[in-house]
Amino acid sequence: MTTNPSGAARLILLLGVGISGGALASILAGQVIPVVPGAARVLIRIFVLYFAIVVHEVSHGYVAYRLGDPTAKLMGRLTLNPLPHIDVFGSIIIPGFLILTGSPFMLGWAKPVRIDVRYLREPLRDFAVVAIAGPLSNFAQVALYVVLFRITMSQGWPNWIGFLAFSGVAINLFLGVFNMIPIPPLDGSRLLAAVLPTSVAVQYLSIERFGFIIVIAMLLLGAFERIFDAVWVLVLLLLG
Repeated sequence: MTTNPSGAARLILLLGVGISGGALASILAGQVIPVVPGAARVLIRIFVLYFAIVVHEVSHGYVAYRLGDPTAKLMGRLTLNPLPHIDVFGSIIIPGFLILTGSPFMLGWAKPVRIDVRYLREPLRDFAVVAIAGPLSNFAQVALYVVLFRITMSQGWPNWIGFLAFSGVAINLFLGVFNMIPIPPLDGSRLLAAVLPTSVAVQYLSIERFGFIIVIAMLLLGAFERIFDAVWVLVLLLLG
Protein backbone atom coordinates (compact mmCIF):
# COMPACT_ATOMS: atom_id res chain seq x y z
CA MET A 1 0.00 0.00 0.00
CA THR A 2 1.34 3.41 -0.90
CA THR A 3 0.46 6.64 0.79
CA ASN A 4 1.63 10.21 1.08
CA PRO A 5 3.20 11.70 4.23
CA SER A 6 2.06 15.22 3.64
CA GLY A 7 -0.79 15.31 1.10
CA ALA A 8 -2.29 18.73 1.59
CA ALA A 9 0.75 19.37 3.75
CA ARG A 10 2.34 20.84 0.69
CA LEU A 11 0.06 23.80 1.29
CA ILE A 12 2.33 26.80 1.51
CA LEU A 13 1.23 29.87 3.44
CA LEU A 14 3.42 32.74 2.29
CA LEU A 15 4.00 36.38 3.24
CA GLY A 16 0.98 38.37 4.35
CA VAL A 17 -1.16 35.65 5.92
CA GLY A 18 -1.14 37.10 9.41
CA ILE A 19 -2.81 40.44 9.97
CA SER A 20 -1.09 42.29 12.81
CA GLY A 21 2.04 40.15 12.66
CA GLY A 22 2.14 40.41 8.89
CA ALA A 23 1.85 44.18 9.02
CA LEU A 24 4.78 44.38 11.44
CA ALA A 25 6.83 42.11 9.21
CA SER A 26 6.05 44.29 6.19
CA ILE A 27 7.26 47.35 8.09
CA LEU A 28 10.47 45.52 8.99
CA ALA A 29 11.03 44.45 5.40
CA GLY A 30 10.45 47.97 4.13
CA GLN A 31 12.79 49.54 6.66
CA VAL A 32 15.75 47.17 6.54
CA ILE A 33 15.44 45.92 2.93
CA PRO A 34 14.47 49.01 0.90
CA VAL A 35 14.39 49.51 -2.86
CA VAL A 36 13.92 45.90 -3.93
CA PRO A 37 11.70 46.17 -7.05
CA GLY A 38 8.32 44.46 -6.98
CA ALA A 39 9.18 42.11 -9.84
CA ALA A 40 12.36 41.04 -8.06
CA ARG A 41 10.42 40.36 -4.88
CA VAL A 42 8.00 38.10 -6.76
CA LEU A 43 10.83 36.15 -8.40
CA ILE A 44 12.68 35.79 -5.10
CA ARG A 45 9.58 34.49 -3.34
CA ILE A 46 8.94 32.02 -6.14
CA PHE A 47 12.52 30.75 -5.92
CA VAL A 48 12.33 30.37 -2.13
CA LEU A 49 8.90 28.73 -2.43
CA TYR A 50 10.05 26.09 -4.90
CA PHE A 51 13.25 25.36 -3.02
CA ALA A 52 11.30 24.99 0.24
CA ILE A 53 8.80 22.63 -1.40
CA VAL A 54 11.49 20.50 -3.07
CA VAL A 55 13.64 20.14 0.05
CA HIS A 56 10.52 19.33 2.10
CA GLU A 57 9.48 16.54 -0.26
CA VAL A 58 12.98 15.16 -0.80
CA SER A 59 13.39 14.97 2.97
CA HIS A 60 10.29 12.79 3.24
CA GLY A 61 11.55 10.51 0.50
CA TYR A 62 15.13 10.30 1.73
CA VAL A 63 14.15 9.40 5.30
CA ALA A 64 11.71 6.80 3.97
CA TYR A 65 14.54 5.36 1.87
CA ARG A 66 16.80 5.19 4.92
CA LEU A 67 14.02 3.34 6.75
CA GLY A 68 13.79 0.75 4.00
CA ASP A 69 11.28 2.15 1.51
CA PRO A 70 12.82 2.59 -1.97
CA THR A 71 9.63 3.96 -3.58
CA ALA A 72 10.69 7.62 -3.77
CA LYS A 73 14.15 6.70 -5.04
CA LEU A 74 12.75 4.41 -7.74
CA MET A 75 10.38 7.19 -8.83
CA GLY A 76 13.28 9.63 -9.21
CA ARG A 77 12.08 11.90 -6.41
CA LEU A 78 15.31 12.08 -4.40
CA THR A 79 16.56 15.03 -6.40
CA LEU A 80 16.70 18.81 -5.93
CA ASN A 81 15.70 19.24 -9.57
CA PRO A 82 12.24 20.85 -9.21
CA LEU A 83 10.81 19.33 -12.40
CA PRO A 84 9.95 15.87 -10.98
CA HIS A 85 8.21 17.56 -8.05
CA ILE A 86 6.10 20.11 -9.93
CA ASP A 87 2.34 19.68 -9.98
CA VAL A 88 0.95 21.82 -12.82
CA PHE A 89 -2.15 22.85 -10.90
CA GLY A 90 -0.71 23.17 -7.40
CA SER A 91 2.79 24.42 -8.26
CA ILE A 92 2.05 26.74 -11.19
CA ILE A 93 -1.61 27.62 -11.80
CA ILE A 94 -2.75 28.27 -8.22
CA PRO A 95 0.36 30.20 -7.02
CA GLY A 96 0.51 32.12 -10.30
CA PHE A 97 -3.14 33.15 -10.08
CA LEU A 98 -2.73 34.29 -6.48
CA ILE A 99 0.37 36.32 -7.32
CA LEU A 100 -1.32 38.01 -10.29
CA THR A 101 -4.40 38.87 -8.26
CA GLY A 102 -2.39 40.30 -5.37
CA SER A 103 -3.63 37.74 -2.87
CA PRO A 104 -2.45 38.33 0.73
CA PHE A 105 -1.49 34.66 0.95
CA MET A 106 -0.48 31.85 -1.37
CA LEU A 107 -1.42 28.21 -1.62
CA GLY A 108 0.79 25.72 -3.35
CA TRP A 109 1.86 22.11 -3.33
CA ALA A 110 4.12 19.68 -5.13
CA LYS A 111 3.50 16.17 -6.34
CA PRO A 112 3.24 13.86 -3.35
CA VAL A 113 6.23 11.69 -2.52
CA ARG A 114 4.81 8.20 -2.33
CA ILE A 115 5.57 6.07 0.71
CA ASP A 116 4.93 2.32 0.77
CA VAL A 117 4.34 1.48 4.43
CA ARG A 118 4.83 -2.24 3.73
CA TYR A 119 8.56 -1.59 3.68
CA LEU A 120 8.49 0.03 7.12
CA ARG A 121 9.15 -2.17 10.16
CA GLU A 122 6.91 -0.13 12.47
CA PRO A 123 4.43 1.58 10.10
CA LEU A 124 2.97 4.19 12.46
CA ARG A 125 6.26 5.00 14.16
CA ASP A 126 8.37 5.05 11.01
CA PHE A 127 5.72 6.97 9.10
CA ALA A 128 5.85 9.61 11.84
CA VAL A 129 9.62 9.82 11.43
CA VAL A 130 9.19 10.23 7.67
CA ALA A 131 6.56 12.93 8.21
CA ILE A 132 8.59 15.00 10.70
CA ALA A 133 11.51 15.08 8.26
CA GLY A 134 9.62 17.61 6.10
CA PRO A 135 9.04 20.29 8.75
CA LEU A 136 12.52 19.73 10.21
CA SER A 137 14.01 20.44 6.79
CA ASN A 138 12.13 23.75 6.74
CA PHE A 139 13.28 24.69 10.22
CA ALA A 140 16.87 23.90 9.18
CA GLN A 141 16.45 26.27 6.23
CA VAL A 142 15.10 28.92 8.61
CA ALA A 143 18.33 28.72 10.61
CA LEU A 144 20.45 29.10 7.47
CA TYR A 145 18.41 32.05 6.22
CA VAL A 146 18.66 33.76 9.62
CA VAL A 147 22.45 33.52 9.42
CA LEU A 148 22.38 34.86 5.85
CA PHE A 149 20.12 37.76 6.89
CA ARG A 150 22.36 38.78 9.78
CA ILE A 151 25.50 38.61 7.63
CA THR A 152 23.79 40.64 4.90
CA MET A 153 22.73 43.34 7.34
CA SER A 154 26.12 43.54 9.05
CA GLN A 155 28.20 43.46 5.86
CA GLY A 156 26.01 45.72 3.74
CA TRP A 157 25.40 43.11 1.05
CA PRO A 158 22.88 43.90 -1.75
CA ASN A 159 19.30 44.44 -0.66
CA TRP A 160 17.97 41.58 -2.76
CA ILE A 161 20.04 39.12 -0.69
CA GLY A 162 18.48 40.54 2.47
CA PHE A 163 15.02 40.12 1.00
CA LEU A 164 15.90 36.58 -0.09
CA ALA A 165 16.91 35.75 3.48
CA PHE A 166 13.83 37.48 4.92
CA SER A 167 11.54 35.53 2.56
CA GLY A 168 13.37 32.30 3.31
CA VAL A 169 12.81 32.68 7.03
CA ALA A 170 9.12 33.59 6.67
CA ILE A 171 8.18 31.02 4.04
CA ASN A 172 9.98 28.09 5.66
CA LEU A 173 8.77 28.97 9.13
CA PHE A 174 5.17 29.15 7.93
CA LEU A 175 5.55 25.89 6.01
CA GLY A 176 7.14 24.07 8.93
CA VAL A 177 4.68 25.29 11.56
CA PHE A 178 1.64 24.86 9.32
CA ASN A 179 2.56 21.28 8.56
CA MET A 180 2.76 20.51 12.27
CA ILE A 181 -0.97 21.18 12.70
CA PRO A 182 -2.51 17.75 13.49
CA ILE A 183 -5.10 17.63 10.73
CA PRO A 184 -4.70 14.67 8.36
CA PRO A 185 -2.89 14.65 6.00
CA LEU A 186 -0.65 17.38 7.45
CA ASP A 187 2.59 16.05 8.91
CA GLY A 188 1.54 16.76 12.48
CA SER A 189 -1.24 14.18 12.15
CA ARG A 190 1.39 11.45 11.60
CA LEU A 191 3.07 12.36 14.87
CA LEU A 192 -0.21 12.28 16.77
CA ALA A 193 -1.19 8.96 15.16
CA ALA A 194 2.09 7.42 16.32
CA VAL A 195 1.16 7.91 19.99
CA LEU A 196 -2.48 6.86 19.69
CA PRO A 197 -3.69 3.27 20.07
CA THR A 198 -3.57 1.60 16.66
CA SER A 199 -7.35 1.28 16.28
CA VAL A 200 -7.84 4.95 17.20
CA ALA A 201 -4.98 6.04 14.90
CA VAL A 202 -6.55 4.21 11.95
CA GLN A 203 -9.90 5.92 12.49
CA TYR A 204 -8.20 9.29 13.01
CA LEU A 205 -6.18 9.01 9.79
CA SER A 206 -9.26 7.88 7.86
CA ILE A 207 -10.48 11.49 7.72
CA GLU A 208 -7.55 12.26 5.44
CA ARG A 209 -9.77 12.13 2.36
CA PHE A 210 -11.59 15.17 3.77
CA GLY A 211 -8.44 16.83 5.09
CA PHE A 212 -7.91 19.26 2.23
CA ILE A 213 -11.51 20.49 2.49
CA ILE A 214 -11.19 20.86 6.26
CA VAL A 215 -7.96 22.84 5.96
CA ILE A 216 -9.33 25.17 3.27
CA ALA A 217 -12.51 25.76 5.28
CA MET A 218 -10.52 26.59 8.41
CA LEU A 219 -8.33 28.96 6.40
CA LEU A 220 -11.34 30.78 5.00
CA LEU A 221 -12.89 31.01 8.48
CA GLY A 222 -9.69 32.48 9.90
CA ALA A 223 -9.18 29.59 12.33
CA PHE A 224 -5.40 29.78 11.96
CA GLU A 225 -4.98 33.55 12.32
CA ARG A 226 -3.53 33.39 15.82
CA ILE A 227 -1.03 30.75 14.72
CA PHE A 228 0.00 32.86 11.73
CA ASP A 229 0.37 36.00 13.81
CA ALA A 230 2.47 34.07 16.32
CA VAL A 231 4.70 32.87 13.48
CA TRP A 232 5.10 36.45 12.22
CA VAL A 233 6.16 37.53 15.71
CA LEU A 234 8.72 34.70 15.71
CA VAL A 235 9.99 35.89 12.31
CA LEU A 236 10.49 39.36 13.77
CA LEU A 237 12.28 37.95 16.82
CA LEU A 238 14.59 35.83 14.69
CA LEU A 239 15.52 38.74 12.42
CA GLY A 240 15.43 41.52 14.99
